[in-house]
Amino acid sequence: MGAPAVMNPEIERRFPDLHPALSSQEALVEADRCLFCFDAPCAGACPTHIDVPKFIKKISSGNLRGSALAILDANILGASCARVCPVQVLCEGACVMHRYNHSPIAIGRLQRFAMENAHVSGGDLPRLATAEKPLRVACIGAGPASLACAAELARRGHTAVIFEARPLPGGLNTYGVAEYKLRARVSLEEVDFIRSLGVEIRCGDAIDAVGMARLAEDYDAVFIGLGLGHMEPLGIPGEDATGVIDALSFIAGYKTAETAAGKNVVVIGAGNTAIDAANAARRLGADEVIMLYRRTDEHMSAFSFEYEHAKRERVEFRWMARPLRILVENGKVAGIECIRVTPSLEIVPGSEYTIPCDMVIPAIGQSRSLEILSRIPDIRSKRGVIEVDRATGRTGNPKFYAGGDIINGGREVVDAVADGKRAALGMITNA
Repeated sequence: MGAPAVMNPEIERRFPDLHPALSSQEALVEADRCLFCFDAPCAGACPTHIDVPKFIKKISSGNLRGSALAILDANILGASCARVCPVQVLCEGACVMHRYNHSPIAIGRLQRFAMENAHVSGGDLPRLATAEKPLRVACIGAGPASLACAAELARRGHTAVIFEARPLPGGLNTYGVAEYKLRARVSLEEVDFIRSLGVEIRCGDAIDAVGMARLAEDYDAVFIGLGLGHMEPLGIPGEDATGVIDALSFIAGYKTAETAAGKNVVVIGAGNTAIDAANAARRLGADEVIMLYRRTDEHMSAFSFEYEHAKRERVEFRWMARPLRILVENGKVAGIECIRVTPSLEIVPGSEYTIPCDMVIPAIGQSRSLEILSRIPDIRSKRGVIEVDRATGRTGNPKFYAGGDIINGGREVVDAVADGKRAALGMITNA
């Protein structure tokens, strides 16, 4: 997959911001609503524990640089997290305004306001150590977990080098988040900010099992921030036909202008990535987008607000449906045959039906391959994710640390940032 089309006017037209930026006046009005709670349940609900009252208070007083520094001190990817975090179930979900039947403080949009002003006005993030320290760390993958780990190390005077197989850094922030949530250019601006701390990022440098073992010899510690692997296959006839593309490839593809949507699209799955793909297909011009899921909306893994958003995009949902095979004509998708299932997932005999379509987007989870670690002893895994000491991120091998999706199975960007920072501090403590 190529590099995202960072400034693509047509994509930006079709994918306007889901939550537009606040104006200066709007930000001041919203900041003044905050009660600046002493116990700050909003901060406690944030995996990176941003001091929310502090950064909002600084917006209220006009100290926008101070506000941004308060955010960055806790979360180096504060700009992207302001856009992609499910604030409804994190900081804003914990806001005390709910107790008084008022809308919560728009913490996410205020955080975005502070961070955008910081990037426009420039300025460095103060280092936490002035002298160079001896620790040399290799970070595998340039996604949020590795970026956070490397940034924390650099701020404390240590050397961090990130190895990334793809042409551009940023991981899913660059390649896999829907454009109406996060622009690729915003992700890359954050990466440049992290580079300014002294972090070296080597793109196009894929690490295999042999390379991993070599890094263990050349560096004092290695951080594994690979994320998960490719999307899981459907395992049904016809999935190799032209017009079948997994959700992450589809999202990355329209960012690169390499992939267009079909006219009649079927998305299989009901997670947040599936909904992102379905919404994108609608915005790219699909006449009809149908999501298939083998259970009901009560069991879907997507957040409820994502589900409501998809319905507003006029995505249709078909529950209790299991795909049987993809119909193919002249090597291309022509439809999908499904069958109804019971709540216990038993097939309902004679309930087969066909949905005509020209594109099928599977989104049923990601594979979990740890072959890259085959030459490294004592790294334990369970159900495809690496087991670590949750306090330090250290694996069973004391030289290796891990964070992000590779240890939690696929959570939020902010969780990956928290993991990376925690691992960096663990390395320094254990050095």
